[in-house]
Amino acid sequence: MPDSPLVVVSAAVEGIVDEAVLRRLLEGAGASLGAVHGKKGKSHLRLRITGYNQAARFSPWVVLIDLDQDAECAPPLRRTWLPDSSPRLCLRIAVRAVEAWILADRERLALFLAVTRASVPQEPEKLPDPKSVLVHLAKHSRRRDIREDMFPRAAGGRRVGPAYSSRLIEFVSDHSAGWRPEVAAGSSESLRRCLASLRALVTA
Repeated sequence: MPDSPLVVVSAAVEGIVDEAVLRRLLEGAGASLGAVHGKKGKSHLRLRITGYNQAARFSPWVVLIDLDQDAECAPPLRRTWLPDSSPRLCLRIAVRAVEAWILADRERLALFLAVTRASVPQEPEKLPDPKSVLVHLAKHSRRRDIREDMFPRAAGGRRVGPAYSSRLIEFVSDHSAGWRPEVAAGSSESLRRCLASLRALVTA
């Protein structure tokens, strides 16, 4: 018998790094990422969440957002955003940002950034600002290209370097030597829950 076709899941995300992360997670769940909406920040998604929820009546959807400092933990924020969720809409919240999920694969990230594994935090979900931690790690990379791509130039006033997102997407998308979601889930409860929810969504 021919293999069953992959379930195609529509999505809405804050930005392009989140899109790459979600694509990788859905691949692991045996699904395919379809149309991706948003990519203009969290407030853009907040205004459109009702529409995404309505669209999920007809096909599976995932909305991925960061917790940031919007709430102490994910459940209150989820209730605020979507008190009456469609069964086919999966609203997942990264604690406190999707960068924490990336940091959770300490071994591979240390190799990619050319830093010591000991310098990568062991409990990324306890970090108030995982993005700043990633940028700080890149600043101390043994590779000049990583430093120049991910750490901001002093005069620019930006939080991240010019190719910060591109480098993270490169790491997340590399199946052979890059990010391992199942390994990372061992150090990130919100990622573990996300993986379980995606599997349930795909097999429903």
